[in-house]
Amino acid sequence: MIRKIVHIDEEKCTGCGLCADACHEGAIAMIDGKAHLVRDDYCDGLGDCLPACPADAISIIEREAASYNEDAVAAHLEARERREAETSGIASTPSELRNWPVQIKLAPTHAPYFDGADLLIAADCTAFSYASFHRDFIRNRMVLVGCPKLDSVDYTEKLTEIIRDNDVASITVCRMEVPCCGGLEYFAHQALEASGKHIPWQVVTFSLQGEIL
Repeated sequence: MIRKIVHIDEEKCTGCGLCADACHEGAIAMIDGKAHLVRDDYCDGLGDCLPACPADAISIIEREAASYNEDAVAAHLEARERREAETSGIASTPSELRNWPVQIKLAPTHAPYFDGADLLIAADCTAFSYASFHRDFIRNRMVLVGCPKLDSVDYTEKLTEIIRDNDVASITVCRMEVPCCGGLEYFAHQALEASGKHIPWQVVTFSLQGEIL
């Protein structure tokens, strides 16, 4: 299929390895001192690696490439996490995260993983306050994360596009009890109304001690 995918100019590549570190899917590897796209099906074409390259050696092009395989990437990352845990002697708990990027400001408005998805819109602090957040809230959901106070932005327009233009099945908003988190709940509610859709939604609020209120 013809799709957008990362292209690395080997002549410009300085071999710093920053792009390989920035590629969360493991699609880029360093070979003989140069960065190489080693797996087309690991590259989502979103270009998280672009800003990491100091030599401007990476671009997004359209060419014949295997489709992005989310399941293969997840299996690869889980296997890598296990290897790292075995090396460090630390037990590994598999992540339940299935989409990337998760920050609302960075997330695409159109992505195949949104179709039919149970959407989780979470305040940044929630995953740190509630110990079983991955198991109880991220599992089987697509995740969007933000903090209205830190980002100083109205998420309504972005969330409206995501909800309106994708077949979202349900919405769960996770927030802290602090007042600034009320902005996230408000933006999500406004976005749902602006989308014109009737989608089941719920709000889960956590205390500062990590309890569900």
